[in-house]
Amino acid sequence: MSEIVIPIILFSSLLVMGFIVVRKIPVLVELKPEEIKPVYWNKFKEKVKSNGFFKFFSGEILLQKILSKFRILTLKTENKTACWLARLRQKNKSKFSEDYWKKIRRKK
Repeated sequence: MSEIVIPIILFSSLLVMGFIVVRKIPVLVELKPEEIKPVYWNKFKEKVKSNGFFKFFSGEILLQKILSKFRILTLKTENKTACWLARLRQKNKSKFSEDYWKKIRRKK
């Protein structure tokens, strides 16, 4: 049932989006370049700046937090891979006996 419904919904939503775009193209062509300024973006920026919560977080502090989280993540992954490598090396050591090279030399 869902194999039929999902493509129908997808196709109908694409048709509706295409219809809306076709109807709006003439309106967009008539606009002057001065009228296309991002008015909503400027209003959003003003609201964010006026909000008291975001006054403490500047761009630099946010960047520092993101970079520190990324650094912690890379350190954790490095530690995990080092543990995996140590475990693999321990397994490889147990496979070979101490007289391995002596046995090979004797076979010649």
